[in-house]
Amino acid sequence: MESEAQRSLSFRAVHRADRKNQYSLVKGGDDSPGRAGQDPLRMIWRRGFIRLVLVSAIVWVMLILVALLFHLWSCHSSISFLSALCRKDSKVLVILDSMGLTPKPQHRCPIPLADDPDAVVIPKRTPNTIPKSLSYIMVDEHANEDTKSPPLFGGHQSWEQREKSFKLNKTMKVHCGFMKNGGAEMDDVDIKYAQKCKFVVASGIFDGYDTPHQPSNISLRSQKLFCFLMVVDEVSLDFIKQNVSVRVDSDGGKWVGIWRLVTLHHPPYDEPRRNGKVPKILTHRLFPQAQYSIWIDGKMELIVDPLLILERYLWRGKHTFAIARHKHHRSIYEEADACKRRKRYARPLIDLHMKIYRYEGMEPWSPKKRTISDVPEGAVIIREHTTMTDLFSCLWFNEVNLLTPRDQLSFGYVVYRLGDAFRFFMFPNCEYNSLFILHKHTREHSSVIEWVKSLDEFKGNKSGLKETRGGLGLWSPYPGDLSSVKLPPVTRSSPAG
Repeated sequence: MESEAQRSLSFRAVHRADRKNQYSLVKGGDDSPGRAGQDPLRMIWRRGFIRLVLVSAIVWVMLILVALLFHLWSCHSSISFLSALCRKDSKVLVILDSMGLTPKPQHRCPIPLADDPDAVVIPKRTPNTIPKSLSYIMVDEHANEDTKSPPLFGGHQSWEQREKSFKLNKTMKVHCGFMKNGGAEMDDVDIKYAQKCKFVVASGIFDGYDTPHQPSNISLRSQKLFCFLMVVDEVSLDFIKQNVSVRVDSDGGKWVGIWRLVTLHHPPYDEPRRNGKVPKILTHRLFPQAQYSIWIDGKMELIVDPLLILERYLWRGKHTFAIARHKHHRSIYEEADACKRRKRYARPLIDLHMKIYRYEGMEPWSPKKRTISDVPEGAVIIREHTTMTDLFSCLWFNEVNLLTPRDQLSFGYVVYRLGDAFRFFMFPNCEYNSLFILHKHTREHSSVIEWVKSLDEFKGNKSGLKETRGGLGLWSPYPGDLSSVKLPPVTRSSPAG
């Protein structure tokens, strides 16, 4: 027993000695000269500070994530107040959307409109800067006199003239359709009526694809202020007369409800779709007295007061041009791929169109670009007719005239060529869908040229597939070498696109 007690005492003594040695190491005694000057409280404080920094960083990241989630939620909220707080054109939302981190966009969303059209104050006109003066080439100097062929509506614009038109000057003269004896003539009674129209809601129906749809929710002030002008060809006029009641006033003007029918005689193009681009893009040429215009496609029923539209999309943000962004595509190369898949025009001609743009430096859209998209939803266009917006419309139309009639492919290119000189408001697609009710065409448009799969099909006995008055730039020698041009790869982001 005594030997066991002695072993127990010796073990306790050794254990006490080990604990003393550990304590001396912590204190920084003689056996630990490198840590002699350290205070245990200071070490605890340092560890606590590091933990505090880490916790603060985590909290800060969480706050940023919460703010981003709130931003996304407010942008897609059905609550008008929250939707109005959202900046849907912000770079943050654009980058997150390009990364696939935003929810699926709504088809319709509330528009932050003013409450009362009668309370809207019409501002002073935007002054013209560059160009200060804009005029138009009216005579097709390159018309073939030997065969006595009539001049082309868009003229025989050369590649050199096209290039020159993108160089801005204080005084400019450009091609802009309406060449003398080129077609698209209006009746004198309609020209006289349009001279009084400073505020215009314009639409168009060609080849009998639609009948006019009456706008709703139009205030008495807007009914007096705006001219509602429906541009039609003779085929559509006959179709409308057969299906709806057309009233003729004492001056010979034709009316369907609030719409004044404006007939364009001698359609300038073979393709009805290309004819429809004349009133859509060249509204300022058809109605030169217009200070403001709103274009809507013929299959649409406008359900928002036009004065509220101008206040929301132009005057509130001091814009002169507004258009919606496309629901599915941001890059023109994506849109071109969709046009080919859905047979909207001849596939090889769309490829040639895109190769020209790629050769001339048009990059696919990315968040680094200054615009939130290169592809618009062109069925609604809202404009103040300054010299810059009119010049943009002319250059846009010239691309549609020279290349394919798919205007969504040309829009972003013209924006790219004009650079910072042309500024516009591209508003969310869900607001665009809240401006109107979409009706189906009375029949589907179809053209044999849309089914062409190779350039060989245009040769020989089938050369009649070519358009004879539009898209001639696709058949004239291009000054650059397009053989080595490779189109950017396309990721199909939506089966609907």
